[in-house]
Amino acid sequence: MSTRSASHASVGTGGLAGRYATALYELAADRRQLDDVLSETDALSRLIDGSQDLRNVLGDARLDIRDSRKAILAVMKHQGFGQTVTSFVGVIADNRRLSRLREILAAFAAVAAARRGEMTAEVVSAEPLTTAQRARLQGKLAEAGYSRVNLQERIDPAILGGLVVRVGPRLFDSSLQSRLVRLHYAMKGAA
Repeated sequence: MSTRSASHASVGTGGLAGRYATALYELAADRRQLDDVLSETDALSRLIDGSQDLRNVLGDARLDIRDSRKAILAVMKHQGFGQTVTSFVGVIADNRRLSRLREILAAFAAVAAARRGEMTAEVVSAEPLTTAQRARLQGKLAEAGYSRVNLQERIDPAILGGLVVRVGPRLFDSSLQSRLVRLHYAMKGAA
């Protein structure tokens, strides 16, 4: 895998997403609901990743904020999310940050892992990873010295194939998109 440019925002615990994530972590810890909140935020992340319609609602700035808020909270109520996570998403909606919800949830997972002494690896693939692929990736990360790593998976068809893996500040890119870009520049230089 080769290192990719920093043009893609990394999942981290800084900036706006990190502030929201840290606030949720501290609230959940104070209420002794950390395990439940971790489980629910993970479920919400999967729900967002699995629904193009939900991603459209969250990302469409043309929608009235009240309508977006109503829509996401209705989905969460239907799915049985608890009061802490539902209220948190309501605050994000009120602050006009729904377009960043998925990023905030990823930062929350990173904050939780860091507080447990674990690292989070953001894994971007064109299609969902199989159990065997996930196991091979965990093995490769362990060989590279990252034995206590939680995989946070995201689907991005734009990479065409391969993987993009970010562990802390390190970025490994074996995506087909990246390979094609490198080939394009190599061919330009040969002309």
